[in-house]
Amino acid sequence: MKRVTLTLAAAAAAISFAGGAFAGDQYIDGTGFAASGYDVVAYFDLPQSAVGQTQVPGVPGSAEITAEYNGATFAFSSAANKAAFEANPAKYAPQFDGHCAYGVSLGGKVPANPNLWRIVDGKLYLNITEVVAGFWEENIPDHISSAGSNWASLESDRASDRPIPSFKSQAPLK
Repeated sequence: MKRVTLTLAAAAAAISFAGGAFAGDQYIDGTGFAASGYDVVAYFDLPQSAVGQTQVPGVPGSAEITAEYNGATFAFSSAANKAAFEANPAKYAPQFDGHCAYGVSLGGKVPANPNLWRIVDGKLYLNITEVVAGFWEENIPDHISSAGSNWASLESDRASDRPIPSFKSQAPLK
């Protein structure tokens, strides 16, 4: 019963973030960059922790090395990562336009923390908080399925204009 209460509380919190200003196709936070300025290609080279374990942090991108995709500016840590992204941006861009995957599985658009990531079947998924990432990881395949079903009706909805809880970008974007 405690787990059900926590799940419902997390769902309510996630959906409460869903209102706000339109942020374009891709979620953009106060940094002005997709994925908070983190290098989305770099995730694919990072060691991935086991489910239930904290992931290594993402790699900050540089404001000097950028590419445009899906209405947003993506930052990269190297010219090679930028080139890889430009060759196949859909391969590297976070799913659900960079919104929290668990939030989308519950029917809402909420911000995502670039340090709460997981690659599943060659796709990058982000989540908003460690607690939410824990719920996501309890049944990743079902959450991906639910999010995929919800996404078609959510994609054109307004994105959150709220900051990611407990996250300050470490990306050296100047």
